[in-house]
Amino acid sequence: MSQRNSEGKRSARERLREERERERSADRRKRTAKVSGVVAAVLVIAAGVGIIAANGGGGDVEDDPAVNPIAVGKGDAPATLAVYEDFRCPACGQFEDTFRDTVHDLTDAGKLRVEYHLVTIIDGNMGGNGSTAAANAALCAKDEGRFTEYHDILFENQPPESDDAFADTSHLIDLAGEVDGLDTPAFRSCVEDGTFHAWVERSNNGFLASEFNATPTVLLNGADVYGDTADPLTPERLRERVDELAG
Repeated sequence: MSQRNSEGKRSARERLREERERERSADRRKRTAKVSGVVAAVLVIAAGVGIIAANGGGGDVEDDPAVNPIAVGKGDAPATLAVYEDFRCPACGQFEDTFRDTVHDLTDAGKLRVEYHLVTIIDGNMGGNGSTAAANAALCAKDEGRFTEYHDILFENQPPESDDAFADTSHLIDLAGEVDGLDTPAFRSCVEDGTFHAWVERSNNGFLASEFNATPTVLLNGADVYGDTADPLTPERLRERVDELAG
């Protein structure tokens, strides 16, 4: 092989390597635009409507595709509510406290299917591991057929945002005692071993790669229905919208 051909191939490899580095840099800038540039750890928008993602952590989003959400309700329900939430997020707790009964009524009536996307941005914002540990425990509860009940217990017992109480697996197990049939050896082992930590990380990475930047993000059949201060969502309005979709 001539020196010219060798140099030409080396140059081609260098150009390819440089192009890949430019693509990776562009992806990193996209993520940074979403998760950085915020001096405070979190910003509360419109008196608790949402919390901005300030730090996601985890692996590279482009190499870690999101997992499917946790679905509750009939698959053929005419309306689907997608909820992106973090168990440590106070605005998510406010959403749950306000809409919990309405969501359960609509789900039980077969009108609504809820898809939960578990997010862990508060771990990155405030430090700690409580968002991740709580989400893992919720997945463990799902394995026991008790996701909805335990999900609600976690939000009903949500600690202050700066208190990483959910990082204590013994606390998460104690809370399981409030759900009939959940505190089993399998559940305890799942919580203590962090069985679903990889799933949780991928779920959070999916959120970071999305167009959304606040929790809770709430979509009804794909339309963002939560966070518009000019047309605030209320339990009554949610019921009306679902009934309209149900015909």
